[in-house]
Amino acid sequence: MTEIRTEANAGPPGVALICDCDGVLVDSEAIAGATIVRELEGLWPGVEVEPVVTPLLGFRTEQVLQTTAATLGKSLTPEQIGAIHTAVGAAAIKAPMVRGIDTALASIPLLKACASNSYSAYVAHTVDRTGLRRFFEGRLFTADLVPNPKPAPDVYLFAAKHMAVVPARCLVVEDSVAGATAAVSAGMAVLGYAGGAHDPEEQALKLRHVGAKVTFDHMSDLPGLAETWTRELGFSWPSIAGE
Repeated sequence: MTEIRTEANAGPPGVALICDCDGVLVDSEAIAGATIVRELEGLWPGVEVEPVVTPLLGFRTEQVLQTTAATLGKSLTPEQIGAIHTAVGAAAIKAPMVRGIDTALASIPLLKACASNSYSAYVAHTVDRTGLRRFFEGRLFTADLVPNPKPAPDVYLFAAKHMAVVPARCLVVEDSVAGATAAVSAGMAVLGYAGGAHDPEEQALKLRHVGAKVTFDHMSDLPGLAETWTRELGFSWPSIAGE
């Protein structure tokens, strides 16, 4: 059995763990969704917005707004879209770290990256304010760096290429259907995190439907799931230095 190399000396052919940002590192998806619903209900009194918005979380805010408007037979001006985008950003920037993600990442001896549908400045600020940058230094990949956002696979393929890790040796943690679809399309294994959803059981079903290998509700389960996947590839699971 081949021993994997830890972050200190990881490299090709390598094995990597790639995490989404919103909903995986920080508990921001629910906050973003609630903000979008509140803003749209203010513009469209009496219209039930939440059932349309919720399944779209994980897509770029602009796409969520445009799709919601089209579905409901409404319209939004560029100014309204810009104002809602600003409101979502202001709310999401205060989102707390997902409980247990720091401990879980510290327990996983794999090269790590973050691949997000958000913008570079936002993701950089997020990992700085939560203290999570130490896991992802130099490996932050965002939708503004690639031609197409999730659910296209671009950001995941870009991350794999940058790290010189083949997609089949990348394990992705995603909480949204759009993100899971992107990672599966990139040829990567996906662990679907449903613990932050309003209805974890329903979200788990949706994530498995688009190809998530396993779903889970607690970040304390992540190290064990990562170890199982790594061993299935034929690699050993080294201890973290200093443990």
